[in-house]
Amino acid sequence: MNFPLFIARKIYNDKGDKHQVSRPAIRIATIGVAIGLAVMIISVSVVLGFKHTIRDKVIGFGCHITVADFLALQEERPYPICIDDSMMNVLKGVKGVKHVQRYAMKQGILKTDSDFMGVMFKGVAEEYDTTFIHQNMVEGTIPKFSSKASSNKILISRMTADKLKLKLGDKVFTYFIDNNDVRARKFSIAGIYQTNLTRFDKIICFCDLYTSVKLNGWEEGQVSGTELTVNDYNLLKETEDDVVRKVNRTTDKYGQTFSSSTVEQMNPQIFTWLDLLDLNVWIILALMICVAGITMISGLLIIILERTNMIGVIKALGARNRTIRHTFLWFAVFIIGRGMLWGNIVGIGLIALQHYTGIVSLDPSTYYVSTVPVEFNFLIILAINIATLVVSVLALIAPSYLISFIHPAKSMRYE
Repeated sequence: MNFPLFIARKIYNDKGDKHQVSRPAIRIATIGVAIGLAVMIISVSVVLGFKHTIRDKVIGFGCHITVADFLALQEERPYPICIDDSMMNVLKGVKGVKHVQRYAMKQGILKTDSDFMGVMFKGVAEEYDTTFIHQNMVEGTIPKFSSKASSNKILISRMTADKLKLKLGDKVFTYFIDNNDVRARKFSIAGIYQTNLTRFDKIICFCDLYTSVKLNGWEEGQVSGTELTVNDYNLLKETEDDVVRKVNRTTDKYGQTFSSSTVEQMNPQIFTWLDLLDLNVWIILALMICVAGITMISGLLIIILERTNMIGVIKALGARNRTIRHTFLWFAVFIIGRGMLWGNIVGIGLIALQHYTGIVSLDPSTYYVSTVPVEFNFLIILAINIATLVVSVLALIAPSYLISFIHPAKSMRYE
């Protein structure tokens, strides 16, 4: 039988005198651990949810890896690159690549009777993955984009529609200026999307690839580039290295040089900002663990002082200091365990409530999302629980040595 564990269980289950000083201390320690753990779980879940939601929105507009002309990736001017069937097959054959799609960009001006707005038309073809747009559609439908013909239908954002007072099905004139030459096209609003990612919502409109290529005056097969979706985002760097080896520094039939860039390299401000959120999480974790540790240390010291007579008796009966220390450490584990139980219930419960109801809302113009995003990651929650238990117990080892200074003879007279 584990003697320290047996004694610790007896002490923990002993209700004793309701006026004992240690009882409020135990409650405070339990509450401290519960609050600390709940805050850590909620903080990590919210930050993970926020990071992944914003990341997925940025990726939705540009995929994981972009292959384009070298100069186009360095400047904002459009430089065409020829993506023929052979290059498409090369890109599809890259290990880790899930999907490949072409695109062509063209600047234009949407004009109504009362207002106008500069936008960027993103022409996409039949192979374009519309999953992201489907998830963010608020009105209308997504037309069948084509590289062979123009449907004269476009998708615009809710921000653009509100500014120009456009509705679903409206006709809108668009003007394109090239070398002092102005061309006009009339498009029909087929659908309206809203991602709340202001940087993209206020400029991106979707149209046929054929339309963008013709408006740019490019040759057959020329586009702005291709977008690659990877199977595993965690292997993005390895996949991009494979693309670099197979594609970068090669040239198309017009002599243009291929190059590639990841979504993180093309949007450094956004991903640097998201990485800074990790620092906030580490600070919160450190503070909450300190709170839990301090409350447990103060609680343990009170319990030891209150049990001085019992410690003296056990010592008189032959128990070693190490055995008694282990007894009180086991006692502390019971308190920590109860606090962790309540912390998990509160933390996971609040996350579930937010996930299924979205009860806490945000200003999308500031935070890019309308509700607080949360993400369940049970491995991380388990790691937080283990770390809390280990750190709390380790923090109690030094205070437990107070037992070594208690002498049996003196402890009998202690009150």
